[in-house]
Amino acid sequence: MTELRVVGADASALPADCVVIGAVRGPDGPVPAPGGAAVEAAFCGELASMLGDLGMTGAEGEVVALPAPAGCAARVVRVVGLGPAGSDGLVGAEALRRAAGAAARALAGTGTAVLALPVDGATQAEAVALGALLGAYDFGVYRTGREHRPPVRELVLAVPADRQARAAAGAQRGTVIAQELNRCRDLVNTPANDLYPESFAGIVEKVGAEHGLAVQVLDEPALAAGGFGGILGVGQGSARPPRLVRIAYEHPAATVTLALVGKGITYDSGGISLKPVGFNEIMKRDMSGAAAVLAAVVAAARLGLPVNITGWLAMAENMPSGSALRPGDVLRMYGGRTVEVVNTDAEGRLVLADALVRAGEERPDAIVDVATLTGAMRIALGNRLFAVLSDDDAFRDRVVAAARAGGEQAWPMPLPPELLDGLRSQVADLANSGERMGGGLAAGLFLKEFVPAGTRWAHLDIAGPAFNEGAAHGYTPAGGTGAAVRTLVQLARELAEGSV
Repeated sequence: MTELRVVGADASALPADCVVIGAVRGPDGPVPAPGGAAVEAAFCGELASMLGDLGMTGAEGEVVALPAPAGCAARVVRVVGLGPAGSDGLVGAEALRRAAGAAARALAGTGTAVLALPVDGATQAEAVALGALLGAYDFGVYRTGREHRPPVRELVLAVPADRQARAAAGAQRGTVIAQELNRCRDLVNTPANDLYPESFAGIVEKVGAEHGLAVQVLDEPALAAGGFGGILGVGQGSARPPRLVRIAYEHPAATVTLALVGKGITYDSGGISLKPVGFNEIMKRDMSGAAAVLAAVVAAARLGLPVNITGWLAMAENMPSGSALRPGDVLRMYGGRTVEVVNTDAEGRLVLADALVRAGEERPDAIVDVATLTGAMRIALGNRLFAVLSDDDAFRDRVVAAARAGGEQAWPMPLPPELLDGLRSQVADLANSGERMGGGLAAGLFLKEFVPAGTRWAHLDIAGPAFNEGAAHGYTPAGGTGAAVRTLVQLARELAEGSV
């Protein structure tokens, strides 16, 4: 795991394998950014023209390597593109995150690297630390080949001495969020033969004990005794029984309680309603929502946020077998409502429904559920945005704003009431699937039916950005991305500072 520390020193004087500086995209080519002035000076005013000669423009994601000049203690200088500066001449937090991430990925196999990027205080230091540690992420647990290059061992963030204390505080926040987000990525990337409801619950218990968090695990007999028909129904086709896990963080000064509910389908075959060829290969990712909830609760605890948070992880494996749930079966959900299962591949909403009712019994001030719920939302918003749905427009917009403040791309989506007609059943209170058109919105309406009246609630459908099937970019790797973790932490921060 990559380590990061902050020093108050001249970056050009720090011995390292590499020093990283930034370049802004200017009208006439790349312009070296603040933070790397001492390194730039070592090039005797020739750096900008050298970068231009090498074809660099300063665009976001570009990384160029140069031999370090005399007067620079590092062996190599890497220049990373920051994109255009804002109208105020400054570089935004997201540009810093992405640049630090791109640089960290390029540093794989390196021992020590110095980061000399534009850092004025805690906010910029948090962005650089977060982006760099996310960019350095590597899931190498199952690799044995010698050709694999490990992530950079150590990153040193160099800032002026008078800014070191503020920068260190910001970098520490960024480090905590990055470490927990990377924990989420590890879980999403772990194959389903190793991560299944029982083993996932065991991980939560271990993490909870490490950080002093209360953890309760409901196993199959406890779920049956409690009447959790949705979770049991989805999991009944698998040899690996389901679990419902509660993990809680409490702060003595908290006045607000936030409940987070995560979909934890550790593998989704579609059940009897099998997924078509080509859709099964990444279905280990279907527990991304539960992983995000775990990471957010632990991050809030480690940051000491004055807010109470309960995380509910609804875990099951959706498999076809002689005991599997069938289309046409009726489930009695936790709380008593009945649901006709018309599509066993619409299973996430079933486990979430049980968990939403249970979470609501504790009367939190707000509930947010997170799930890789529908392919429809992925078609609507693509692979980098997630949807936010709520029956409370103000709360929905607040969650969207928290996502953007945390550096994630989210988009508000409606809950058209007429789509609820498609969820009517002739034999039960509801059907678990309705019209094909607007299916992602109908799924949100289904979940809304299980939220206690008067409780603020939002649904995050992260089906698009939870798992990157393409090439790595910025601080985003291939595979599990940790989508929604930063949004949940940012929302918890904001709720800690004010009312719901």
